[in-house]
Amino acid sequence: DVQLQASGGGLVQTGGSLRLSCTASGVTFDAAAVGWFRQAPGKEREGVACVSYSDGPNYIGDVKGRFTISNDVANNVVYLQMDNLKPEDTSVYFCAADSGWCGSQWYQPRRFDFWGQGTLVTVSS
Repeated sequence: DVQLQASGGGLVQTGGSLRLSCTASGVTFDAAAVGWFRQAPGKEREGVACVSYSDGPNYIGDVKGRFTISNDVANNVVYLQMDNLKPEDTSVYFCAADSGWCGSQWYQPRRFDFWGQGTLVTVSS
């Protein structure tokens, strides 16, 4: 039974930083693709970043250079370090996992079968 848990969200000012964590049971991140997604009110869920044991990291355009996804294999945790945050980054952030690698469609929610609950990130202007 795969369970994922995202944590680390909060309220931060523009330009600030947060680090999100995704922990898991029932899956080891050294043999899986792990993605971070976000969903703002009234908008569709969008892929933010993905990492796997064989490819990645991948990022959507507007977070490149600001966000960093990393895989702590020893502790089975995937992090999303978010720097230089902007108000438009305000969303609920989710982590997701599945077997295999990120692939070319990593940003599509349907790529992943297992999801954690979201953690809210609010960036004030």
